[in-house]
Amino acid sequence: MNDREEFLTWVHTSLARAERALFNGDDGPRRAIWSSEEPVSVLGAWRNATSRSELVEAFDAVASSFSNCTDYEFDLISFDVRGDMAYTVGYERVATSMDGAPRTFTLRATQVYRRENGDWRVVHRHADSISSAG
Repeated sequence: MNDREEFLTWVHTSLARAERALFNGDDGPRRAIWSSEEPVSVLGAWRNATSRSELVEAFDAVASSFSNCTDYEFDLISFDVRGDMAYTVGYERVATSMDGAPRTFTLRATQVYRRENGDWRVVHRHADSISSAG
């Protein structure tokens, strides 16, 4: 398997499982796939963070508002892998409950990844909410 195939496999398995868990109220898997090395950053649909400690706090706060994820789908638009760096651009289509109320929404997300000790880790995320028709 080449670098691009290996990366895409990771995106569609480990990354997708972590995102689905977050929308079920569990931020542990998402924290686990993020780099523990600075710099890390999030410009999120709900929270921003510019350090690992802010990131952990933001993920906990965001996860606490979600439960009962019934669907998570990542529609990949573009990606590339160059050495130990990669990025993805795509739409995250989510059906979950937010603060107890059922919600369906689409996030437009760009993420940057770094390979650390042979494993892919997220180092930056920028996401914003768009209409579900997006």
